[in-house]
Amino acid sequence: MSAGIETWVDEHGDALYNYALSRLRNPSSAEDVVQETFLAAHRSLSDFSGRSSPRTWLIGILKHKVIDLIRKESREQPIEEIETMEAPEEEFFDRKGHWRIKPVDWQVHPGKVLEQKEFMAVLLQCLKHLPDRLHRLFILRELEDMSSAEICKELEITSSNLWVMLHRARMRLRGCLTENWIGGQSC
Repeated sequence: MSAGIETWVDEHGDALYNYALSRLRNPSSAEDVVQETFLAAHRSLSDFSGRSSPRTWLIGILKHKVIDLIRKESREQPIEEIETMEAPEEEFFDRKGHWRIKPVDWQVHPGKVLEQKEFMAVLLQCLKHLPDRLHRLFILRELEDMSSAEICKELEITSSNLWVMLHRARMRLRGCLTENWIGGQSC
């Protein structure tokens, strides 16, 4: 490896690992994609023009490695696991679709909350509690900003199925954040 890449490993390795771990939830997978990122960076070092910082360039490579791994894992998920996912809507809505317990009014601007480190820690903890498939879909859609059409194509699901699963993920996250962030408790 060139001296520049070795320096980058020391300077950016922890940040890349934390980025990958927050999206994959598996330390071994996070280590693997970070290693693949540095190998890819080494192979394409001549393509790095310096118009961005090395960390930005490396995270761009890492983002693709994470998405590739999520796609691969989603294709390999046993069908039984998909069929047995519980429907949390029953926790929140009655048979007529009305709230069982009305959600708490958050009283804060979401943009300001996202900037707070404590909120991000709670959000990451809440994401850990999502079932794997919901976690992967939420990460691809909301954090990796993939389009719905891309996700449906890659995971071989219908758009209706995608929206139902994203709704379930958001409802679970809302419940967890309400309990652990808005309520002031820890996860």
